[in-house]
Amino acid sequence: MEEVLGWINGIIWSNALIALCLGAGLWFTVRTRVMQVRGFAEMCRLTVTGQKSDAGVSSFQALAISMAGRMGIGNIAGVATAIAYGGPGAVFWMWVMGFLGASTSYIECTLAQIYKEKDAEGRYRGGPAYYIEKAMGLKWYAVTFAVATVIATGLLLPGVQANAIADSATNVLCGTAGCEALGGAGGTKLWIGLAVAAVLALIIFGGIKRIAAFAEFVVPFMALAFILMAVTVMILNAGKVPDMFADIFSSAFGAHAAFGAIIGQAIAWGVKRGIYANEAGQGTGPHAAAAAEVSHPAKQGYVQAFAIYFDTMLVCTSTAFLLLSTGMYNTFRSVTENGQQKLEAIFTGVPGVQPSEGAQFTQAAVESVLPGWGAGFVALALFFFAFTTIMAYYYMAETNLTYLAGVKKTHPLATLLLRLGIIGMVVFGAYHNAAMAWTLGDIGVGLMAWLNVIAILILQKPALQALRDYERQKKLGLDPTFDPDALGIRNADFWRNRG
Repeated sequence: MEEVLGWINGIIWSNALIALCLGAGLWFTVRTRVMQVRGFAEMCRLTVTGQKSDAGVSSFQALAISMAGRMGIGNIAGVATAIAYGGPGAVFWMWVMGFLGASTSYIECTLAQIYKEKDAEGRYRGGPAYYIEKAMGLKWYAVTFAVATVIATGLLLPGVQANAIADSATNVLCGTAGCEALGGAGGTKLWIGLAVAAVLALIIFGGIKRIAAFAEFVVPFMALAFILMAVTVMILNAGKVPDMFADIFSSAFGAHAAFGAIIGQAIAWGVKRGIYANEAGQGTGPHAAAAAEVSHPAKQGYVQAFAIYFDTMLVCTSTAFLLLSTGMYNTFRSVTENGQQKLEAIFTGVPGVQPSEGAQFTQAAVESVLPGWGAGFVALALFFFAFTTIMAYYYMAETNLTYLAGVKKTHPLATLLLRLGIIGMVVFGAYHNAAMAWTLGDIGVGLMAWLNVIAILILQKPALQALRDYERQKKLGLDPTFDPDALGIRNADFWRNRG
C-alpha cells in the first residue's frame, strides 16, 4: 500500500507541478505589478479593519480561518522535513515561494469574493468550485475540484495534522509513568487521537461562527508565542546566526561544499513544503476568503496576500532559524544502491530521527537551549497549529459539500457523514505512521494544486480588473465598492443583486 501511494505521490508531485506553481507565482507577480510589495501597507490596514454580518465574518476572522488552515504542521514539521531532504537551501526556496505566492493568493481569493454566493441558510460560500463554474462555465471541472477537496480536506489531510500532534506529545510523554498507563507509545497515540477528535467534534458541530470565533482567538496567540520562542533561541545562539545565513544562501545556489550537490532537492522540497505551509495556489484559502463581509473583493485579496507573508516569512522562517541556529537537523540525499533508492546522511544533528518525524527536530532545537521544557512547548504549539488546521479543513470540506448540493440545503446525513469521517481520520492518522500520513497529505495537496492553479491562470482577468478598480477608487479618496457590470464581469450574481 505504501509503495502504491508513493508512486501516486511521485506522479502528482513531479517537476511539472513545481514548475507550474513557481511559474504561476512569477506570472501573477508581474501581472499585478508586484502588488505584494506596492500594497503592503494596504494589506496591513485592511487586516485589522472591516465588519461582520449575519451572512459573513469580518476580514480578520476570515484571515484567522485561512491562517488556521495555512498554519499547521507544515510550519513546524514540514519545514524540518524540507531541510532534511533539501538542506538549508530549501529555506531560501520557501521564501521565494512565499513571496511569489502572495500574488497567487491575491488572485484566487479575489476570485472567490467576486463569485461567492449565499447558501440555503443565508451564509456566504465560495471557493474554486464556485469560480470555476461561474467564470469558466465548466460544471464538470468544478465538480471534480469539489469532490477532490472533500476527499483531501475531509479525509487525507486531517490525518497528517493528527499524526504530528500524537508524535510530538508521545515524544514528551513516553518514558514516563503516564505513557505506560496509556499502553505505551501506540496506546498513547490512540488516546491522544481520541481526545483531539472529541474536542474537534465540539467545535465543528457548532458551524462557521464557532470556527471563526475559535480561530480569531487562538491563531494570533499561538503564532506570536512561537515566533517569540524562536527569537529567544536565536538571541541565545547569536554567534551562530551569520553561519546559518551563509549556509542558506550558499546551499540554495549549489555553492556549499556539503549541500551544493543536492540543489535540485533544495528547490523541489523548498517549493513543495512552501506550498504545503502557506497553501498559495492550493485552493484552500479562497474558501475562508469568500466568507468575509467586504465592500470590494480586492479587499479580501489584499488580506489573504498578507496571510502568505505572515505564514512563510515569520512562522516558517522562525522554525527554520530554530533548527539551523542550533544545528538540530538532519539532511539526507537520495542515492541508488543495487537498483534501489535509499537515503544517505549528509549532516546529522539529531541521530536516529527520520525526515518524516519533523516535529522532533524542532523539539530537539528548543530543548538544546531551554532544557526541560522545550519539547513540551513545541508539542503544545504543534497541537494548536495542527488542531486549528484540522478545524479549517472541515470548513473547506463542508463548503464544497454545500456546492455539490447546489441550491438545496445540504442533506443532514451528508453533513453528519463528513463530520464523522474527519473525526475518524483524526484518530486513524494519530495512530498510524508518519510516513504514510505525509504521503496521503501530499497527494491531497497536490491534487487540489493542479486543479486550482490551472483554473486561476485561465481566470485571472476578473481579479486583475478588481485590483485596478480598487486602486482607482482609492486614488479618488473613496472607500472602494464593487460593480461587476461596470467592469464587464459576468456571472458575479451576488454583487449585481447586492448593488
